[in-house]
Amino acid sequence: MAMFRYFLTLISVCVVTGVYAGDTVSAPASLPPRKGGVGLEVNLISGRIIRHSASFTAPVPAMSYALDVNIVWQSYGQKPWQQPLGYPLYGAGITLTDYRSPRIFGKCAGIYPYVQIPLVRVGQFEWTFRFGVGVAYVTKRYSLGPDIDTINTAVSTHVNAFACLYTDLRYRLNEQLDLQAGGNLTHISNALYREPNLGVNMVGAHVGIRYFPGTSSPDRIMRKMPPVRKRWLAEARVGISHKEARAEGSPVKAAYIGALSVSRRVNGHNKVFAGIDAAYHKDVLAFLINYGIEIGHEKKHSWDGGFFVGDEFIVGRLGLMAAVGVYYRQTFLDFDPIYQRMGGKYYILTRERGPVKELFLSALLNTHGVVAEYAEFGMGVSF
Repeated sequence: MAMFRYFLTLISVCVVTGVYAGDTVSAPASLPPRKGGVGLEVNLISGRIIRHSASFTAPVPAMSYALDVNIVWQSYGQKPWQQPLGYPLYGAGITLTDYRSPRIFGKCAGIYPYVQIPLVRVGQFEWTFRFGVGVAYVTKRYSLGPDIDTINTAVSTHVNAFACLYTDLRYRLNEQLDLQAGGNLTHISNALYREPNLGVNMVGAHVGIRYFPGTSSPDRIMRKMPPVRKRWLAEARVGISHKEARAEGSPVKAAYIGALSVSRRVNGHNKVFAGIDAAYHKDVLAFLINYGIEIGHEKKHSWDGGFFVGDEFIVGRLGLMAAVGVYYRQTFLDFDPIYQRMGGKYYILTRERGPVKELFLSALLNTHGVVAEYAEFGMGVSF
């Protein structure tokens, strides 16, 4: 209840300030253009942990609560890529979650950067989509001792990856103040760096307020955009991951990943791709050696590979990608035949001409449904 009182107080202060700010006299046309400023957004969240696996046997609380606070920046076309995306908003946030389960799930604090893309604008109403990825600290984890907790098989480390999805229906009261409501999904996982690691998914609804001391509607820079070449590219990517091996001492072993693909740009901020990948898992090798399985052929049964298709959404130098694949070969510790891959790329180099068109760093998560298999960090090049 204390969190709710603080939220109402903040709304009252911002509404009063925003109303008076909205009553100011319009600036003369001779003044410089209004530029986008920094704003503050607060959301109050109510949600529930979702059991996404038969192995998720821990009791789930009836309701969980979170407070999401973030700093926002409204773009106005200072970068060429912002205009085709409808002048997106980007920022950094912190989400404080109380799962209302002090003995099992505890509390979580997640910090993340994000980008918000406008989907529909009609008058004072706006529908948006927000995606963010960062890190989180969880107070309770699986433990065999001294603080024994073997019920929580969802999280085995205090530090985890944190991802969130938000969709908002927003109403603009004036140039300083917005009110919003929507739905959200948050996820924490260590990508199987340590086991057990089912991850915690919380689905919720939220109400919120956004306040800009200056303006949330800056004068936009309009450019005549050059036509987009729908070019084809060939891409090679390599990566490395680390996972806990099911062997004596539970050592953390590396996995080496490689992928080849072709892509076609369909507009200024999207490209579709398809390819083939392979991965050699030393954690599986350690498991086979430890238990004397497939003696003499351990390496042969420690690699897998698949065919995949996907889409990449480009925001400046950042690429957000999602793909789905089917295995043509699996390791001895096989999974479901279909896998998913999602994550981001940061482009060090992008150009239209020359033998090398793109050079990037990547951070990707390989999953089976909502269960993570591994997190991959790597780099790649496109020709």
